[in-house]
This record gives sequence, structure tokens and C-alpha cells, in this order.
Amino acid sequence: MKTFLTLIIFLFTLNLTVAENSSVTFKPGEEDYLAIAEVMPEPANGLPALMKKINYPTIARKAGIEGRVIAMVYVGENGDVENVKIIKGLEAGCSEEVERVLRESKFKPGSNQGKAVKVKMAMAFQFKLQ
Repeated sequence: MKTFLTLIIFLFTLNLTVAENSSVTFKPGEEDYLAIAEVMPEPANGLPALMKKINYPTIARKAGIEGRVIAMVYVGENGDVENVKIIKGLEAGCSEEVERVLRESKFKPGSNQGKAVKVKMAMAFQFKLQ
């Protein structure tokens, strides 16, 4: 049985417009990351190379587990992944595999007006057996 792993990237444009009478609560440090930048971060070696690093966990394959893992990736000004948070997980080691690969990855940093900036972005990884 062949297994395929597809990567879907989408950006949650978490543009938070704060009106004078409203308040937004950030977790410590999150306010330093932009939800969108003129140039968004991307994997340094491209998406296909990132996809090749992800191994479909054996236990998930044997159990017939399929689905999507969505992770929030916090990319620093130098392109290093500073944090990863799983937003929607998948059992049998799939979430852990996505987190491992993202933490070990290097990105081209995001930028605004030519200046590197910290950016948070969501990435979705689809695990599908075929």
C-alpha cells in the first residue's frame, strides 16, 4: 500500500483590528509576531523538500489513520523556527512528526519594506493513505 503525504499551506491572516473600546489578549511574546507580512516566510529549500522530510508514522499507517495536522509556526527575523504550536492534531505520532520537522527546518524570513520581521503562520499537513 502506497502512502502519500501532501502539504497544504494556508495563512491565517490573523489581522487583528483593535478598536478603541475593544481589547485583544496575546500570550506573552506572541505580540512580537506579525500575522501577515509583505513577503511571507517560506521553507528555505522549498515546500517539496520540507514535505520529503515528513515520514508517515508507521503506527498511523498500520492503523489506517488519515487526516490533517495544522500547526502555527513562529519564524524569527533570521528564518529560524522559534516555536511551533499544534492547532489541530492527529494521533499516532502524526502531530509529533509535523512538529519535529518544522522545528528542524530553516525558512526564508518574512519582510516588510525590505526589513526582516517575525511572522507567525499556519501550515496544514494532510496525511493520506493510498
